[in-house]
Amino acid sequence: MKPWLSKNGGLLLALALTLVFAVANSFFLFYKGSYLLSLIPLGLLVAWLFVQRFETGMLCMALLTPFAVNMALMPGMELSMPVEPMMILFTLIFFFRVLIAKNYDKRLLRHPVTLLLTATVVWMFVTSCTSQLPWVSLKYTLARVWFVVPFFYANAQIFRDRRRIREFFWAYAIGLGTVILIATSKTLGNFSDLQTLHRVMRPFYNDHTAYGCAIALMLPAAFYFVFSRSNKGWLRALTLLLFAGLCIGLFFSYCRAAWISVLGAIGVYVLVRMGMKVKWMVLLFGLGVGAFFIYQSDVLYKLGKNKQDSSYDLAGQVKSISNISTDASNLERLNRWASAMRMWKEHPVMGCGPGTYQFLYAGYQRSYQLSTISTNAGNLGNAHSEYIGPMTEQGIPGVLLMAALFLVTFATGVRVYRTARDPDVARMALAFTLSLLTYYIHGVFNNFLDTDKLSVPFWAFTAVIVALDTYSEKKEEK
Repeated sequence: MKPWLSKNGGLLLALALTLVFAVANSFFLFYKGSYLLSLIPLGLLVAWLFVQRFETGMLCMALLTPFAVNMALMPGMELSMPVEPMMILFTLIFFFRVLIAKNYDKRLLRHPVTLLLTATVVWMFVTSCTSQLPWVSLKYTLARVWFVVPFFYANAQIFRDRRRIREFFWAYAIGLGTVILIATSKTLGNFSDLQTLHRVMRPFYNDHTAYGCAIALMLPAAFYFVFSRSNKGWLRALTLLLFAGLCIGLFFSYCRAAWISVLGAIGVYVLVRMGMKVKWMVLLFGLGVGAFFIYQSDVLYKLGKNKQDSSYDLAGQVKSISNISTDASNLERLNRWASAMRMWKEHPVMGCGPGTYQFLYAGYQRSYQLSTISTNAGNLGNAHSEYIGPMTEQGIPGVLLMAALFLVTFATGVRVYRTARDPDVARMALAFTLSLLTYYIHGVFNNFLDTDKLSVPFWAFTAVIVALDTYSEKKEEK
């Protein structure tokens, strides 16, 4: 008997643990109505995947992100399932691996983009301590950590192998392409109902603006892969099909900010190909902003005469972009911006706290600025700007750090394009830089970096720029 027990002890232990788990799970499921215990085996499987197949785990998260839906696991705690728990677990395992193996490339840590990103996260923790709602800010900041650690810090080293960049792109693109297929099929037959068109991407994307932003972010990178030298035969045909699907999805998203961002990226592409330096591009942008403020009275007067509301008709939708007199979406955005500025004036340096805008802005609204979709509940989004939002919640240092991060990343991408010895690396750097640029432009009108849907590709594409800059061979200086 003893030899048999010693030989099969592991099997008996496994059977005993399985029996205990089955009994406990049945109790919680049928008597307590809780299914959380049922997730333990799946969690153990995911943990094994992250430990044994680190890169494969990353691709799984990218693939699942477009399908993730928000679920309330417990009162006051809502996560995007199943990817956010996976991100939390991945972050913990990544920190453990780095502390044990100590093999993280120091060059990546010293890169200007990495330093700026680290500074933004540190400042978020600092402003969480002075927040009007400290626990809200802490949860918001921790979410930013498990967004950037896997998809920027881990990917920056993984992307040393450029094949991993292609694999990550395709993992997210397959998920997004499937959502586009579902949303487009729901769009057919509903062209006369704009409100329905704005909701066809649910439950995967909350609204058409985030959906359109994600598609715009993928377009320049997809265009690069269409003409990549490594794409041949059926793979090139598949990439072309994906690019066509993204274009169709962008059109039927009816997201005006996404359309503007793609047109802006095309314009910058022309300037880059003409050889214009980044500093002149920044100066040109600054002159444009300055001209607006100088002639803002005349501009606002002309905009106020536009009465074209949002429409399913393309021409009408384009005309409605500048309607600030009757278009509810535009009016609500202006209301959110005005409320944010009033909040910022009360806390100009430290802000009101990361993630707190939507819970505090109601008292800063003015009756004459309210639109038909205004609410005091704080359930319809945040400050609708990737620049005004951080300024309100994290003060002047917050918005300066975010703007500097965007600018340095863009300048790095353009520099890699102009200095890389390998032409394919140069084209890849420019494509992913333009992809990020679509979000920089879209960020004027909306902010989505507090969601997994946009954080996953955005921080991963930023990691692409850093990896290409760090690991690619440069041309010899003349």
